[in-house]
Amino acid sequence: MATMRVFGPPLGPGQEIAAAATEAFTEVPLEIADSARARRRGLLGRTGVTGALLLTPARGVHTVRMRFVVDVAYLDREGRVLSVRTMRPGRIGLPRPRARHVIEAAAGSLTEWGVRRGARIAVHGTG
Repeated sequence: MATMRVFGPPLGPGQEIAAAATEAFTEVPLEIADSARARRRGLLGRTGVTGALLLTPARGVHTVRMRFVVDVAYLDREGRVLSVRTMRPGRIGLPRPRARHVIEAAAGSLTEWGVRRGARIAVHGTG
């Protein structure tokens, strides 16, 4: 099983090096949907999710036929969070032009894990 690590948003100039050695992170179980079929299915048909689901590559998501509210984080190529949204079932999210990956989790989870704009996500144990 893969995990994702959430690192806080970047610090001001000159603080990156000092903080790098002591940077704390949150580690979360992560499923990876990296095939067209797995991305199409996503969280459809489920009543919840343990941890999070990474859709890659992806620029947007929808919650049509989903059974629960989800938090969605859009990531760029480097794993930086571009934006975070909460989506109710039956919604179609606008694609984010710079996004390359999308993370979905149960509503409230991303806030709890510290996923916010500017945070960095690192994926470990993918294979």
